[in-house]
Amino acid sequence: MACALTTVDNPYDPFADFDKWFLFDIVGGYNSCGYLARIANTSEQLTEAENMAEIERAIDEIVLFNPLLYKKITK
Repeated sequence: MACALTTVDNPYDPFADFDKWFLFDIVGGYNSCGYLARIANTSEQLTEAENMAEIERAIDEIVLFNPLLYKKITK
């Protein structure tokens, strides 16, 4: 199951309409992709499964500390 980080006010689905989701996110000043990249400890030396698990861990951490701003969505 894939997961993604989004803000609670973003009306777009990052899975289905990434371009509109990203534009809304950047114009709103959130830079969620950059925030996630700073928190997730991914590496080319890890497997894809390990990197995906690390991204999900980072999303969970971001949502835990910012529940009024961010939410996790799954596909």
